[in-house]
Amino acid sequence: MFRRFSANFAVLSIFLDAFLVVGSLSFAAALRPVLSGLSFVQEIPGSVDLPLVLFFIFPIIWVGVLLLFSVYDGKRNFRVVDELSSLTFGSMLAVISVAGILFLTYRDVSRFLFLFFSAVTYGVLLGWRVIYRVLYRTRLAKGKERRPVLILGAGIVGRLIEEQISSRTDLGLRLVGFLDDNPEKIASEKDIFGSLSDVQEIVKKFAIEDVLIALPRMAHERINEVVNDLHQLPVRIWVIPDYFSLSLHHAAIEEFAGIPMLDLRAPALNDYQRMIKRAFDLAFTLFSLPVLAPILALIAIAIKLDSKGPVFFRQLRAGENGKLFEIIKFRTMIENADELRELVETTDENGHLIHKSKSDWRITRVGKCLRKTSLDEVPQLFNVLMGDMSLVGPRPEMPYLVDRYEPWQRKRFSIPQGMTGWWQINGRSDKPMHLNTEDDLYYVQNYSIWLDIQILIKTIWVVLRGKGAY
Repeated sequence: MFRRFSANFAVLSIFLDAFLVVGSLSFAAALRPVLSGLSFVQEIPGSVDLPLVLFFIFPIIWVGVLLLFSVYDGKRNFRVVDELSSLTFGSMLAVISVAGILFLTYRDVSRFLFLFFSAVTYGVLLGWRVIYRVLYRTRLAKGKERRPVLILGAGIVGRLIEEQISSRTDLGLRLVGFLDDNPEKIASEKDIFGSLSDVQEIVKKFAIEDVLIALPRMAHERINEVVNDLHQLPVRIWVIPDYFSLSLHHAAIEEFAGIPMLDLRAPALNDYQRMIKRAFDLAFTLFSLPVLAPILALIAIAIKLDSKGPVFFRQLRAGENGKLFEIIKFRTMIENADELRELVETTDENGHLIHKSKSDWRITRVGKCLRKTSLDEVPQLFNVLMGDMSLVGPRPEMPYLVDRYEPWQRKRFSIPQGMTGWWQINGRSDKPMHLNTEDDLYYVQNYSIWLDIQILIKTIWVVLRGKGAY
């Protein structure tokens, strides 16, 4: 539905890019003798004559690589950041490819000329796209080039779509109104033009191009009738399933055995985000462990001298998608602390379970110090290394607490669980479980690698203050 440009525009873009590559090569060759006066550029007397074949090879390779990176895909590059990143990485590969051809064939071509050509080409390819986007947005702001849209169903889902269309002017859509079979809504809400039976008349009257069906699950037969009516008209039909409320984080359409299906537990992170997050986790962990090794050894000795029991405490926790794994921490309690758990747990005035308190008598002397400084959490770097956890994310919860979760709280498991997270830098143990979950969901909905870095930096400050840790 959301395509920034048509197939005709994509073809035009290909030819325009090829022309600009040839033009940039000609410009670089013509300007090369003039630039000989620069101190870091070798002087070339006279004009530069490049082999004619390069004027065919360069645009073919450059455009071919951009095709490989889907630069001309109007759907994939709907957002400006997607298009510019595809263009940048594609251009980098194109430069490398062209450089390889020159190395194997025409080695006498000036290196500065080639670098200058590459910079000019990238600049003009980027420049015309930026100008086009500015002009495109200007036309959208003036109400031009907006496709008229009709929504069938003025319920919760339909109104949610209305909000999205109103807030996203870059989508190029114009909501005409609604149709709904509820007579009370028709009488009270001005943007509802009539019942679903009027769909053909409304589509023709307002020249509707896209019809969005946002009817509840119980209206399955009615949806069939409406779709049959719409098949007689030149409109695109989009069905928004009323199953998104059942999804843990967000739903996505995936192909399963050749059949398109609705995934109600689609990962909160896409493959690219997950790759960047994992690479960052590994780099940070592999760098930190050798530095922290002496401190870990001293803590292990202190724990052994302070109380009876193992150095490390292992416990089952719920990770991403609720999968259980064994978390590793320094032991901060007496040896049989888990067996005495029910003696110290309390509930707040709303019935929410409180499993941490400052007066917990099971905590050892060394344990109090470790908890205050959060050093008991450091061994979880091994969990990060094994892929069970991430550096940043919702805290992995104990299974018996997860059993008490309400459905909305389980959304926190849609991403890898972390050593630190948004709620740790906004309260730590001062907040009960149900408020922690709200902070975790904020992180899930606003994830970025920069947010991870921000949380890690703030975690250091929070740990130094020692606020809310026990």
